[in-house]
Amino acid sequence: MLPGLRLSLGVTLFYVGLIVVLPLAALVFKASSLGFHDYWQIVSSSRALASYRVTVFCALGATVFNLFFGFALAWVLTRYRFPGWRLVDALVDLPFALPTAVAGISLTALFAANGWFGSVLEKVGIQVAYTPIGITIAMCFTSLPFVVRTVQPVLEDLDPALEEAAQSLGGSDWTIFRKVMLPLLTPALLAGVSLSFARSLGEFGAIIFIAGNQPMSTEITALLVFIRLEEYDYQAAAAVASVLLITAFVMLALTNWMQARALRYTVRN
Repeated sequence: MLPGLRLSLGVTLFYVGLIVVLPLAALVFKASSLGFHDYWQIVSSSRALASYRVTVFCALGATVFNLFFGFALAWVLTRYRFPGWRLVDALVDLPFALPTAVAGISLTALFAANGWFGSVLEKVGIQVAYTPIGITIAMCFTSLPFVVRTVQPVLEDLDPALEEAAQSLGGSDWTIFRKVMLPLLTPALLAGVSLSFARSLGEFGAIIFIAGNQPMSTEITALLVFIRLEEYDYQAAAAVASVLLITAFVMLALTNWMQARALRYTVRN
């Protein structure tokens, strides 16, 4: 049995306050100790802007890839059974269990110029390691499970009678998917995509080995924050980190609003 409401609520609020609110409050306090002019000068410097551009565009690329590939993978795992199904299902969770630094080293070894994949791509003029392409691949690897594991339970819970009724009315496969299934899956897809994007924005360990970390070119924002911390410039680190924090909050708020709209549309129709 769970404890009473007061005890449960107290433990929950204590945990949230200690693990979530306190670190965020420390970050905001440190960043707010700067004047507006100094804060703006730090977050709008050419190096910071270049890191935002690399991080956001690579995160968007990884999120778009995960949207389609993650949905397809969730569909296959839900609708079909084949030899090795359990192994593939277990491999989806590998990025959760694997240390991100190990993932970064492995991806670098695979996509470097002398790696298994990199040597083949190098022959056709495609360089992956130490380029934004490598950053995007690392983000795809670490954030793919968020889409799969968010969509998969919803697919499993869909009532087959809905598809059967649509088929009996003469609906094609594409029409059934677009008008029957997609509206029901949209909230889960939005949730998975937002989590995938947020994870990509904050990813660090899997990227620094394959990115090359060249300022103005392949340096991500999380690495810039780490560099400022190594320089003992805590205010600058907090200022740059606050940009990621604000971006994540805005993105999550927008996603929640879109989910609510999608849910209301599904209920009305």
